[in-house]
Amino acid sequence: MMRFLASLAAAGFVAGIVAQLVVPPRTLRSRIVPYLARTRAFEMWRVQAGVQSDTRTLVGWVLGRIADRLGDAIDGLSRDVLSRRLTQARLYQDSDDPVGAYRLRQLLNVVVVASAAVLLSAAVGMPPAAVLLLGVLGLVVGATRQRGHLDRAIDQRRQVMSMEIYTVNQLLAMRVRAGSGIVQALSQFAARARGEVVEELREALRLHRAGLPLSDALRRIADETPEPTCARTYGFLALADERGTDLADALLSLAEDVRESRREAIRRTAVRRRAAMLIPTIGVLAPVMLLFVGAPLPSLVLGLG
Repeated sequence: MMRFLASLAAAGFVAGIVAQLVVPPRTLRSRIVPYLARTRAFEMWRVQAGVQSDTRTLVGWVLGRIADRLGDAIDGLSRDVLSRRLTQARLYQDSDDPVGAYRLRQLLNVVVVASAAVLLSAAVGMPPAAVLLLGVLGLVVGATRQRGHLDRAIDQRRQVMSMEIYTVNQLLAMRVRAGSGIVQALSQFAARARGEVVEELREALRLHRAGLPLSDALRRIADETPEPTCARTYGFLALADERGTDLADALLSLAEDVRESRREAIRRTAVRRRAAMLIPTIGVLAPVMLLFVGAPLPSLVLGLG
């Protein structure tokens, strides 16, 4: 029985490593889909053409179902919420079904980590109970690894956007003050700039060129962005496009608020790091000081020496 479990774990581990190293080529559909408008006709075409996911075979369908059940048990998130979080993290956006790709990678992590734990524990000759316990721990680690990767990607992107939005607001305010309209200012800025915020503004312009009103396109990206200050900027842009308000002053005020919030965040980070630097010093010096203080106590109390 142990040899069977070890061979099964080894096979799963090798299959997982191969799946991690061999990257499947991108299909032509995945290159075209981001440039098409998400209209009702396009969604009906996807259903009629049978373009549901990349898992077209029976084995792929079974793996997809298992991955969905496992993901629902681990994350407890609906497909809409998970799709929004994947969009915020910019993960698996080249796939036709980002949620399905995320679920399959999550299942792959579970298989690889659990197989590696069982294989290593069986190779060193542990008892069956220990092998089973390590297998369960491998299941837990593999199940939470992909969720942690998603959360870290969203946090990193949020930090980058919080640093970029101050400059974006300043430059957009300058272009608006120079007499450019909102569409013209956004188009000129997006054509020359680079960054995470610029990518979202390009998405809004793409939706606007596809036929969606600019205010609705800006509100859509405001709902999808992970950074609240970027959502406020997009909201100001949408409001100015609808009502023609003074956008430059609002952008400059928002830029100042972003700078103050960033300054406070840097101060809090500096205080935490300073406190963290004291922990090793106290941990090393405190025992030495206690030894120096406590060394003469026996002679003073008991009269020894």
